[in-house]
Amino acid sequence: MSGLFAWLLTATALALPTAPMDGVATVRVNVDAQAHGTAFPHYWEQMFGSGHAVLALRADYRRDLRMVKQTTGFTYVRAHGILDREVGVFELNKQGQPVYNFSYVDQIYDGLLALGVKPYVELSFMPPDLDSKPDAAKPFFYKLRASPPKSYALWDGLIKAFARHLVKRYGIDEVSSWYFEVWNEPDIAFWNGTPAQTSYFKLYDHTARDLKSVSPRLRVGGPSTSAVAWIPDFLKHTHTQHVPVDFVSTHAYGNVCPDVKKVHRQIEASAYPHLPFILSEFNASAFTRPDITDSIYMGPYLAKTIRDCAGNVDAMSFWTFSDVFEEQGVVKTPFYGGYGLIAERGIPKPAFNAFAMLHKLGDTRLPAGDGPVLATRNRDGSIVLALWNYAPPVSSKTVYVPGAPKGVTRHFEVDVSHLAGVGEATLWRLDRDHGNVIPAFDAMGRPAYPSLKQIQALRQAARMAPPERVAVHDGKFEVDIPPQGLVVVQLQ
Repeated sequence: MSGLFAWLLTATALALPTAPMDGVATVRVNVDAQAHGTAFPHYWEQMFGSGHAVLALRADYRRDLRMVKQTTGFTYVRAHGILDREVGVFELNKQGQPVYNFSYVDQIYDGLLALGVKPYVELSFMPPDLDSKPDAAKPFFYKLRASPPKSYALWDGLIKAFARHLVKRYGIDEVSSWYFEVWNEPDIAFWNGTPAQTSYFKLYDHTARDLKSVSPRLRVGGPSTSAVAWIPDFLKHTHTQHVPVDFVSTHAYGNVCPDVKKVHRQIEASAYPHLPFILSEFNASAFTRPDITDSIYMGPYLAKTIRDCAGNVDAMSFWTFSDVFEEQGVVKTPFYGGYGLIAERGIPKPAFNAFAMLHKLGDTRLPAGDGPVLATRNRDGSIVLALWNYAPPVSSKTVYVPGAPKGVTRHFEVDVSHLAGVGEATLWRLDRDHGNVIPAFDAMGRPAYPSLKQIQALRQAARMAPPERVAVHDGKFEVDIPPQGLVVVQLQ
């Protein structure tokens, strides 16, 4: 499509940057407040990932969960390892008979439900007494067991007993609203069955049928692969073998939306064209990088991802809601590049404030062109815009280097037509000087073990910046956004 033709098609809903002048680039945005628009469910904040399941027994895990729940209203949380040794679900007695213990399972799920959060149950990893390869490598600090079961009869018994217990304790109406996902990333080191795909499909088949034998209302899916692998093969297998499947799940990191669109097309081309699609892990980086996951870079990243993935996925689960997390070991210092929205000791990161700001977006998306803008309308008629200025990370992959993001300031000239009687807009900012705790941590010398006084100061510095008021004249206003900055504007 030529640039001129595209401009003609979007003349009433346009976001076009002009050439930078004196370190400033102008972006002109035109939005029609009365445009028909399209449905825009908040698919990016329905679910969050977390550290392995036993951490849900910790007070700091639940504190951080409560903070994210209050900010985003999310519904589901996903964790590895509900079947791991430390949860104590399964063992064999001296006679080789299975013994089930759901004490910690109950405490974990009771705690989540008390906070208004439902489990997205990842069925992993292998209990020690079921491990068919006890001498195999055990990834992560908590030494997960990646092997197939040594007895599928025992595995079937475990899954059925687990599901029956949940239904008995919480009721089928509640448990049928959960999701049951079979394993985690079986295409890489978290599954050592051979061949990997064939052996995983066997695990999936048994598990799905086990769950459905307890109640056909229980929702089961997979393959929960890394980097959107195996989807066509998985759907072909479940169809030809008549294996139940209620949703597709997989993972993607970095620039996730091309992968999301790819999976969306694969589902449409399958025997299940309307099957729900859950991206059950995503983040800007698959590695712990302070210049990315701890930084204001996350503001533009999240805004652009939310805009570009819309319509191609039913739910996306940010990995993770908190740095109460032990895959690489016990956390040694705050702001080490952990995946969470909240750093150690309950200190919100810029990404937390980005989610808080983007939560304000409406549920109808309005045309706004291809520039750095997302335009929405709320049910009350108010218009909410997200505007951003992408700039790359500012430091190396391994060593944190404090400093301002490189790039030019963007000057946004916004014109919202058919917006009568609005003389002022409310504006929230996330950038180096707003909603960003990192400069305060830098000023302290980045202590490995902040004092209680320093923790309180960091929590204060991490708070979202107070809203600003911007004059609006005939639907027009202007705003400057520095590199890596995110702005959300509400016109009401």
